[in-house]
Amino acid sequence: MGVEGIGRGFFLRVLLVGVLGLLVAGCAGAGESGEGEPVRIGVILPYSGVYAQLGEDITDAMELYFEREGNEIAGRPVELITEDTEADPQVGVQAARTLIEREQVDVLAGAVSTAVAYGVIDITRRDNIPFVIANATGNDATRQGARNVFRVSASSWQVSYPMGEYLVEQGVDEIFLSSADYAAGQEMSSGFREGFLEAGGTIVGEVHPPLETSDYSSYLTRIRQADPPGVFSFYAGSDAVRFVQQYREFGIEAQLYGPGYIVDEDTLPAQGEAAIGVRTILHYSPDLDNPENQEFKAAYEEAYDRDPTVYAVQGWDAAWLIGEAIKATDGNTEDRDALIEAMENVEFRSPRGPMELDENHNPIQNIYVREVRQLDDGTIDNVMIDTIERVQDPGE
Repeated sequence: MGVEGIGRGFFLRVLLVGVLGLLVAGCAGAGESGEGEPVRIGVILPYSGVYAQLGEDITDAMELYFEREGNEIAGRPVELITEDTEADPQVGVQAARTLIEREQVDVLAGAVSTAVAYGVIDITRRDNIPFVIANATGNDATRQGARNVFRVSASSWQVSYPMGEYLVEQGVDEIFLSSADYAAGQEMSSGFREGFLEAGGTIVGEVHPPLETSDYSSYLTRIRQADPPGVFSFYAGSDAVRFVQQYREFGIEAQLYGPGYIVDEDTLPAQGEAAIGVRTILHYSPDLDNPENQEFKAAYEEAYDRDPTVYAVQGWDAAWLIGEAIKATDGNTEDRDALIEAMENVEFRSPRGPMELDENHNPIQNIYVREVRQLDDGTIDNVMIDTIERVQDPGE
């Protein structure tokens, strides 16, 4: 059932939520979607492999939201059913089928990998199952305009194109591109390239290592030989740890830029001082000074004894979207059209700040320019240095 890579305590918590839901439903004896019958939410995320930590962060935050609600929405207990996608599209599609056909879930959420998301969209469109993408950034995931598909992260364009424009405005006119060679990496490079070239910049070279590369020396050698003033890179998870560490070990002086996933709160402890000075853009920064962020950080840190990441924020907002929509339908998840309409009208109170969904169900949101710094207490973290307001995917 996709629990590889998850701590035993996490699995037991999910199991207990499910058991409680079944017990309550059995006592209620309700009909379809009746009061007391559990809301079944399928969660497809990587719990093993290079992106395992991302899956755990998203799931923990989803669980935190439902715990705040007393593990009950509109009089119905909540049951989270997880499946490990391994960030593999074939495994992810099978996981989705299992949850939809065997587990009869009401809503599907998750997808870290863009390739997984694309495969799952086809399945959920067929059955009109609401599908909330909690991470995958593939542009076409929402540009297809599938009414049942929602995203609470960002499109690749939103966290790449604006930095191209921004860097030219800051006087950076030459960049070397380096990103992982898979769908998301390709889209991040393409988005940045588009924004940078349109603003008048020049791309002086590119390298695209495969996922789970352990030794980046041959790629870093090419960057050092090009001697650019800056490098735009997209990596995430353990790939980001290795790339940033080896980048510094190589002594490359070029300023390192990228989407915020390259130096997220999950990777910073392992990257350490090697990450200091890296500048990124992302739809979340841990130092955002709004009540929702302060409350979320405090609750997450108390529950899991670690700082929340952008993935955790996305997990929280995914659960918020699902939970608030079910409240709006008075717990009726059988009428999928009504549930989807309710999801279209949910008002967010997100830790990331202002957020709303566009006509394609992709977020309109602020994008924050951050820099990794060593704080006064000696810790290393992202610090917001600028804001690009209300960034909306072009939708085509």
